[in-house]
Amino acid sequence: MRRLCNSPALVVKEGHRQYQEVQRYLANKNSNIRDISHAPKLTALRDLLIDCGIGVDPSAEGELNTAASYVSPHRALIFCQMKEMLDIVQNDVLKKLLPSIQYLRLDGSVEATKRQNIVNQFNTDPSYDVLLLTTSVGGLGLNLTGADTVIFVEHDWNPQKDIQAMDRAHRIGQKKVVNVYRLITRGTLEEKILNLQRFKIDVASTVVNQQNAGLSTMDTDQLLDLFNLGETAETAEKPSQDAGLNGNEVDMVDIDGEVKEKGKKGWLDDLGELWDNRQYEEEYNLDSFLASMKG
Repeated sequence: MRRLCNSPALVVKEGHRQYQEVQRYLANKNSNIRDISHAPKLTALRDLLIDCGIGVDPSAEGELNTAASYVSPHRALIFCQMKEMLDIVQNDVLKKLLPSIQYLRLDGSVEATKRQNIVNQFNTDPSYDVLLLTTSVGGLGLNLTGADTVIFVEHDWNPQKDIQAMDRAHRIGQKKVVNVYRLITRGTLEEKILNLQRFKIDVASTVVNQQNAGLSTMDTDQLLDLFNLGETAETAEKPSQDAGLNGNEVDMVDIDGEVKEKGKKGWLDDLGELWDNRQYEEEYNLDSFLASMKG
């Protein structure tokens, strides 16, 4: 279903039982399965790139707007989940419809030792308008501040993967406003994926709120409680070791000699070790009790 939302060419291909039938039908209409008119998302991608000033409309090309002299006002990162979809974007949109666009590509087939060179080339050379990436590779600690436009052609069930990929353009050194676009096929599974992403983000923001997001947002009591938990955890492993001669707890005092208040877990530690079942059976054995009465 997700493949069909992107392009029918990802579903109806050689080996598919209806491939020949579809090819004949489209041939009669002077079309083919790779025509982007059958993939609205690719049409939207082409229009979006042109609206951003990336690439030159062939009908509007002039002497000044040549591949050698024209520099786009914006530069884009285009993310796809699948390499197959990245191939379609590269071959059917960029090469075929927007040949003036200069682009680089970064996916899993690129050796790890060469990836940083591609990133550096894109960031330092403004003649490259677009960087094609897969989300899995583009979210791995790359600094892509050379781009100010992020386009998601596909979307992940896990919102954090998309967020990590999005953050590549928001790194330190970015001087422009970054615009993020998501291409969504309305009335399909993709709407459910986006709704699920929002739900997961809302749940995460509820659990991790401003009060516990990090040390900088925690007050003094919360910080001290972190250390108290560590101390009580150690005392729980070694019960009764801090007891005084009379079995009473030795009070902890601060640097000024003031007695510190115990946490809830500290009061539980005062109870000492609980008996196991054998000790209870020996202490409260009915036969032993009757024998002691007779004696």
